[in-house]
Amino acid sequence: MSPARIAILVVAAVAALGLAFIVKGMVTPKRQVVAAAPEKAVVQVLVAQRDLPVGTRLAPSDLGWQPWPADALNANLITDGAAPALPAKMPDKAVQKAVRVANDMVAPGNAIQVFEGAIVKEAFAKGEPMVARKVVRAGQSGFMAVVLTPGMRAMSVPINAENAAGGFILPGDRVDVLQSRKSSGERGPVTEVLMRNVRVLAIDQKVDPEKDAKTIVGGVATLEIPASDIEVIARGKAQGDLQLALRSYADIGGGPGRGVTERVSGVRVFRGGQAAEAGNP
Repeated sequence: MSPARIAILVVAAVAALGLAFIVKGMVTPKRQVVAAAPEKAVVQVLVAQRDLPVGTRLAPSDLGWQPWPADALNANLITDGAAPALPAKMPDKAVQKAVRVANDMVAPGNAIQVFEGAIVKEAFAKGEPMVARKVVRAGQSGFMAVVLTPGMRAMSVPINAENAAGGFILPGDRVDVLQSRKSSGERGPVTEVLMRNVRVLAIDQKVDPEKDAKTIVGGVATLEIPASDIEVIARGKAQGDLQLALRSYADIGGGPGRGVTERVSGVRVFRGGQAAEAGNP
């Protein structure tokens, strides 16, 4: 084979290889570089650990901490006060903003302890951030309205150590409400049980006894009365003095109900084998 022919074949082979590489580059998709989403700072926000219906008295087990984006914080959310967890690389401005927001949201002291004992006045769903406007604490406006069971009313009655079991009646106890008054004629006093198994909401303005307290001597007891029975207590207060009889914890089943009238005689006189009230013919 002549040198010229060999040169032509070499040039043709090189051209064929070049064309093959060009075609391959056209049909092979280019690798796309996907940019990673930037990491965000997070803080720990106080949330409900379970569904909390209206009227729930908050316990520490009802609350917990949950990671929350620092840039999504607002003035209503409560953080644990710690600096936000920041990614390794983050623009300086973002770091400064996250720290500033976290510092603004710091709750004084231990937030879970602050909320303990508060009453839920607007329901929370599990995982929902806790906000102060949806709970009420003892002594705050609206507290008693939240504590009341639906369909019940709060009514106050005057008490003292003598007519309230010596001060051993505490908020949360159950009592019977009695009234003793003089009857017409000379039949002696009449004792009427106005209501049975009534819950005591407060003694004076105390809705919870102090720690280790065994007695509270106050001037007013606030009772939880069914709406249909409030006139019973109102009429009883107008007719005479009321007394509260403390019920055993073993005897508080069921709800409150109206009582019955019982007549108590001072002296009985027997005439001809027949008993009669003193003063009766």
